[in-house]
Amino acid sequence: MSDLYYRKDQHGFHLRALVRRLAGSRRAVVSIVLGFPLLLYIIFGSHGVIQRIRLQNQRTELKEKVRQAEEETGSLRGELKGLEGDKKTIEKVARERYGMHREGETVYKVKQKK
Repeated sequence: MSDLYYRKDQHGFHLRALVRRLAGSRRAVVSIVLGFPLLLYIIFGSHGVIQRIRLQNQRTELKEKVRQAEEETGSLRGELKGLEGDKKTIEKVARERYGMHREGETVYKVKQKK
């Protein structure tokens, strides 16, 4: 009695049998013919998954550049504010950037190793 409901296990995956089964079913063929190009468009199209990932990465990079530019703007504004009225800051910038010195001073420049 137990042999009646016993089915042998199929060994491995048979591609030919699958193709024959799918070719016999009109619904499966239509689904594959319409579904495959649609899948390709969803993944690789101009509004597809890959394009979206690329745009998200570009957006992240641009946000980082904007943040860095804002930091630089803030530091430049602080420097400008210091240069507008503080004589010590003006003298410091003149000495460091432009190599200026007062009369009677001797300037020694130290080269830094690279």
